[in-house]
Amino acid sequence: MKINPNPYLDDDLLTLAEMTGRFADEQIAPGFTERDTTRTLDRTLSVAMGGLGLIAPELPEHLGGQGTSKVAAGVIHEQIAAADLSISYINLLGSLNAQILADHGDPDIVGPWLHELTAGRVIASLGLTEPRGGSDAAQLGLQIATDGNHYVLDGEKTSISAADQAEISVVFGRTGGPGARGITAVLVPMGLPGITTTRFDCHGQRAIGRGSIFFDGVRVPITHRLGDEGGGFVQVMQGFDFSRALIGLQVLAVARAALTDAWTYSTERTAFGQPLSAFQGVSHRLAEFDTQVEAARLLCYQALWAADRGLSHTAEAAMCKWWAPKLAYDVVHECLLVLGHGGYDRGVMEQRLRDVLGFQIGDGTAQVMKTVIARDRVGRANVPA
Repeated sequence: MKINPNPYLDDDLLTLAEMTGRFADEQIAPGFTERDTTRTLDRTLSVAMGGLGLIAPELPEHLGGQGTSKVAAGVIHEQIAAADLSISYINLLGSLNAQILADHGDPDIVGPWLHELTAGRVIASLGLTEPRGGSDAAQLGLQIATDGNHYVLDGEKTSISAADQAEISVVFGRTGGPGARGITAVLVPMGLPGITTTRFDCHGQRAIGRGSIFFDGVRVPITHRLGDEGGGFVQVMQGFDFSRALIGLQVLAVARAALTDAWTYSTERTAFGQPLSAFQGVSHRLAEFDTQVEAARLLCYQALWAADRGLSHTAEAAMCKWWAPKLAYDVVHECLLVLGHGGYDRGVMEQRLRDVLGFQIGDGTAQVMKTVIARDRVGRANVPA
């Protein structure tokens, strides 16, 4: 995918983008529609990405990463997503979960898992959402009881990306009383007795998939706890600031790829003796969306740039999460219409439309993101809910 001028990208990052883009074009893009049809995630691609250092590269080298910036993770993310959004979930889940594990886990416990994750041999899921709700994460119902030197997990997580494919999951449940302070995070190997999974027949993102995870008396050593007991909610909220900016780049990469195809098609298809691009009803609409996509992309990189410098970026990350998925869907929809019946046929463009839609639902709705922004601007007391 073409790399447009960007003040946040230096020569080294542009070289990283070119390398990742070549890999994505050659290895990932050719199987895009087939993986959607078969609902199969090609794990050889995960291992190949790991071998190139493309999964959670922002981790320090002693934990399996490359010691890069978060901006570098974003550069990789958009190149992979342009070829297949489902495959880029490996990068998204890798970075989000790796940050939680590295920051809050016992190094002796999480270290081996992190090396396997960055190598692409392990996929990590995030067990947060439950049937009773997703946006109000402080009201989780999954029970985590203490039994000697083990925790015992009982309950269900649902709408979990890679639920039936992950080897480990960062699971959030209730160890204490009501509210956020009763939530604890635990690293759960998915092969433990008492764990079963299902898979949904989702509209898009079908290769990575979503489903439920059921915990029936699952025993996990207390050493697998991530952070302090009752600190889980704060941990996941911090991780989401990073992942929301990545999600913005993820869906905008799909939109940019769709725009590239639509611009090309508009010069090749003729009507009334002229290319479609000669008609302002086509070219001006694409120009408007191209402008908005570039602006949103810069916002995402601004959030990652701030994260690398330890600056507050909660509001900016929330802006990325509510704006980019809606914009990406609108862009791909318009591009599909430009392609006409060819875009509406089962294929690359309609699959892009299905894939980006899910991000208006998962990982924080637009309404929740706008509340986050409002609280950042005027304080929680003035925006209580």
